[in-house]
Amino acid sequence: MEPKKNPKVDLAKNSALYFAIGLCLVLFLSWKMVEYKTYEKESVDIGMLTVDDDDEEEVPLTEQLKTPPPPPPPPAPQIIEVVEDEEDVEETVIESTETTQEEVIEEVEVLEEEVDVDVPFAIIEDVPLFPGCERVKKSERRKCFQEKLDKHVLKNFRYPEIAQEMGVQGRVFVTFVIDRDGTITGIRTRGPDKNLEKEAARIIGKLPNMTPGKQRGRAVRVPFSYPINFRLQQ
Repeated sequence: MEPKKNPKVDLAKNSALYFAIGLCLVLFLSWKMVEYKTYEKESVDIGMLTVDDDDEEEVPLTEQLKTPPPPPPPPAPQIIEVVEDEEDVEETVIESTETTQEEVIEEVEVLEEEVDVDVPFAIIEDVPLFPGCERVKKSERRKCFQEKLDKHVLKNFRYPEIAQEMGVQGRVFVTFVIDRDGTITGIRTRGPDKNLEKEAARIIGKLPNMTPGKQRGRAVRVPFSYPINFRLQQ
């Protein structure tokens, strides 16, 4: 037996889809009705705002009255009082602070005596006199001094035994001062070994007293330097 309805025309086939679409439409319309608002026209009406130009003010024209300055006061009469000079004025005597030439010379002489000046042996006017050089000409006294000093060093020379055992040799520079009284002071040594320096100081310390050197006729201190060579014989 054949069915009377056409299966293609079955309306119950898509009923669930149609129901869902209808439900969505109903929800949408309900939401629009809830959200819909109305306003009164009077409250919405916006009037035109007119602004008047109140900033521009008319300034009235004024005139400045010039008042003349007051006249100067009349000059006061000058009254000159004559005061009689009855008081005696004491005159003060101002002493001159300038010194005379004689006083300046005396001060310079005193200062020269107080200052202790060292004059080197090479430039001193009158060299110190080694004993035995007193009768030598003035131009030959430097040479005589040097010869006497060399003889003194050779006569008193003694090589230190410790330096010989250690094989120490070299040159020792000795500096000393011939004082204003002719004595030997301020002995200093500089060399390669302490034993050699000690021996060089001993030799110079045995120098005799001398006639002091003079500069401008006055006894002065005369520094002098002398090298002593220490060499071992091979």
